[in-house]
Amino acid sequence: MARRRYHDGLALRQALPGQFLPFLVAAMAFLAALALAGGIAAHGLSQRWTHGAGAVTTVQVPGPDDPASADGTATAALPTRIAAVQAVIDATPGIAAAHRLNEGELRDLLAPWIEQTGDPVLPLPAVIEVRTRPGYPLPPDLAARLQARAPGVMVEHDSIWSDRLAALAASLQACALLAVLIVMTVAVGVVMAATRAGLQTRRQAIALIHSLGATDSYISERFATRVGLLALGGGLGGSVLALPMLVAMSWLAAPFNAAGETSIPPAMDWHDPRAWIGLLPHALPWMLLALPPVAALTGWATTQLTVRAWLRRLP
Repeated sequence: MARRRYHDGLALRQALPGQFLPFLVAAMAFLAALALAGGIAAHGLSQRWTHGAGAVTTVQVPGPDDPASADGTATAALPTRIAAVQAVIDATPGIAAAHRLNEGELRDLLAPWIEQTGDPVLPLPAVIEVRTRPGYPLPPDLAARLQARAPGVMVEHDSIWSDRLAALAASLQACALLAVLIVMTVAVGVVMAATRAGLQTRRQAIALIHSLGATDSYISERFATRVGLLALGGGLGGSVLALPMLVAMSWLAAPFNAAGETSIPPAMDWHDPRAWIGLLPHALPWMLLALPPVAALTGWATTQLTVRAWLRRLP
């Protein structure tokens, strides 16, 4: 079978050799994949810190079975303090769940302290765990309203640390986005430099066919197609090279995303590709698949603009 070779009419294989540009694009794609993975991980930690344990507010009600009103007299609608507190919480907007710990849960929670006293009949306060919906912080006057209905109620919420951790996660996401923008800017600069070098290499031939009637779109399309294919190969190589490192990082970070308190990474079959994909965050495989087309489109568009701007300066 006779070997057929593609001829673009401009000898672009000499103007844009395929040795260096794919390697540079692959390096840019590799760095972009790491930055995207960092952004996704920061987003996951932010969601966990904001909506996880940090979003739980604890309400302690001493003397839960005492009369509800402040003057010490019970009413028919709210006979006890705990009933009054639960009524206020249920009427507060943005509450996703309010769970009152039963006696077993409460004694388990206080086991390190009540076991030391040896008093099984120690009076315990009622404890209610309150979770809010995303975007609905607790009203600032909730503690005052609870105090008005049941004096002595304590509201504890570690919002300071959860807010600080959420701010830290947001800053990490911003850094990841900035890193992606820097990588894309460098990639555009590399493509522009390679294209201009190719134009200078074939300057006489391009000027000749341009003077004979070749349009700007014809010439720019040939260059853009060549660069787009090289960038596609480079982006694909960078995504493939980044995959093992991202899997290893996800495996090491798995204890931070697990519900338990173990610090040991989970066992994994490293010979199973499906286990690799399952270990990655859900959005990351799709972003890795999108990197090569994005790299190709960026190279194609950059080359189009570069070649057309260069052709406009021809005599």
